[in-house]
Amino acid sequence: MGNFYRDNEDLRFYFERGLDWAPLVELVEQGYAFTSDEGPKDLDAARAFYADILESVGQFTAEVIAPKAALIDREGVSFKDGEVTFPPTLAKVFEEIRKLELHGMCLPRELGGQNVPLMIYMLNSEMFARAEVSVMAHHGFHGGIAMALLFFSLMEGSTEIESLNGGAAGRIKKTRFEAEIREIISGAAWGCMDITEPNAGSDMAALRTRGTLGEDGRWSVTGEKIFITSGHGKYHLVVARTEDAADNDDPFAGLKGLSMFLVPIYADTPSGRRRLATVSRIEEKLGHHGSATCAIRFEDSPAHLLGKRGEGFNLMLLLMNNARIGVAFEAIGLGEAALRLAREYASSRPSMGKNIDRHELIADYLDEMKTDLQGVRALAMGGGFAEELSQRLRTALIFRDTLPPDQLATLQSRLSAAKRRARRFTPLAKYLAGEKAVEISRLAVQIHGGVGYTKEYGAEKLLRDAMVMPIYEGTSQIQSLMAMKDTLGAIIKNPGRFVRRTAKASWNSVSARDPLERRVAKLQVLSLSAQRFLLTRTAAQKLENVPVTEWPKTLTKEWDPKRDFALAMLHAERLTRLLCMEAIAELLWEQAKEFEDRREVLERHLERAEPRARCLHEEITTTGSRLLRALEEGS
Repeated sequence: MGNFYRDNEDLRFYFERGLDWAPLVELVEQGYAFTSDEGPKDLDAARAFYADILESVGQFTAEVIAPKAALIDREGVSFKDGEVTFPPTLAKVFEEIRKLELHGMCLPRELGGQNVPLMIYMLNSEMFARAEVSVMAHHGFHGGIAMALLFFSLMEGSTEIESLNGGAAGRIKKTRFEAEIREIISGAAWGCMDITEPNAGSDMAALRTRGTLGEDGRWSVTGEKIFITSGHGKYHLVVARTEDAADNDDPFAGLKGLSMFLVPIYADTPSGRRRLATVSRIEEKLGHHGSATCAIRFEDSPAHLLGKRGEGFNLMLLLMNNARIGVAFEAIGLGEAALRLAREYASSRPSMGKNIDRHELIADYLDEMKTDLQGVRALAMGGGFAEELSQRLRTALIFRDTLPPDQLATLQSRLSAAKRRARRFTPLAKYLAGEKAVEISRLAVQIHGGVGYTKEYGAEKLLRDAMVMPIYEGTSQIQSLMAMKDTLGAIIKNPGRFVRRTAKASWNSVSARDPLERRVAKLQVLSLSAQRFLLTRTAAQKLENVPVTEWPKTLTKEWDPKRDFALAMLHAERLTRLLCMEAIAELLWEQAKEFEDRREVLERHLERAEPRARCLHEEITTTGSRLLRALEEGS
């Protein structure tokens, strides 16, 4: 029997050895306080339960979903009279998912879920996407939206917690959206995120959909949203403008004037279904044919404000961080499918006296695909684990206000560290996973040759499905700009730390005992050198003859990021690729120090990364001035 968990050694490594589950499970199970309520009694029991889930999902995705992928792609979804309909094949798959109770996997037991860490869900996501990525996309808008509703309720204080064990644990007594959460867990409904508009994609400050507070104290939403994945679902998390700003200095100007709403787009009544908003069309897409991408029109649709007015952008970021990690795992699953399809074909296709996987060029392609995929998986695991840890710690701090000051300080310190790590890895994982999904699936088509361009073998489907990965849930360019600004901003805020990092990397590059550590340090030196170049060129006039310790003070005077960051913005993607290589090397080095068999994975990464990094450093430090001059001159 096929099993997408059991046959993936690199994926299994992270569950079995690579991730330190103890601190995360301790938070998920609140010190194993609920053993009497079917909760695990210790870490071993929890891990055994998670292993059963991974084994079950591995078999389900391999034997039930994957064989139907081509049919799901051909059948697509249909749209008539404002209603989206799944064909029988897709509907049956989701009925099986419902029976396995996977929609509520991560929700608390007291709400009908299984209280499993989000990281187990992410591992499942890779396997789902390997089988059929559009099925994963739709599945994600069940439990993901339910978790978001619970988290928003916790943040706004509308969830009542019963404190246990002197405040060391807590049980949900009631929560604002319990009915909606239970409906989603049952599979009877799902949700979606409504952000993009016809004239506002990445530029959220341009959003025009309005949230209006009526005289009766009730909110309504009016406007149009487009490119909404699973937009035919019942529960829409809508970002809308609620505040008017007099000028750019107004506290509610731009992003600060946005709020978030829960908007049900229909209600089931005894007399039938009543529409509260309209699905106006679905997109005819290049790929992801099993996922409905909708345009939604709201006309005074009843809405429920989430959090406070003006918090929409910040709440959206909480959603998007997890969504971007989720897309990274989807892209990895798709890449895994492409690699295995290419490897299987190459190992059975004879040419010029041997199978083509024995030809040097093809062997190099396959090795590169495997190496890149393992690197992206390391990034996604690092980012996903840190993101969940930060959210669990943040939740713990909500109701553990009775803890002694020293324990409270420890939790806050752990939260700060997890947030920094998640902030670093999340845009890198989303960027690289999306880009590599396209590269790897394109190579799979190339390895298949002429038949790769036909529908017979399925390689072209994977490439079509991959093309959206660098686009949705934040384009690669947005991820690059985030990574660049965070990286250079951190230097401006703490130049002393940057100097210490540079000194340490330089020393380790020549003095570390382990040759692998020296090579990792040399990558760090290249990355840090590129960062320093961009920052000093960015602020050449401002920083001329200024000691590095005075940079923060100097750079805050008459500073225009849009103008002064021009060179850094031009090279943002190059810097991001360099940051990805550096981060992967660091993560794999941490693994190699503990597990001897991971040294080979790091060696392969370094072999590919070192020449790429030198090339990127050369491009960053020698190109761009001509184009910037032309842009400035308007030519």
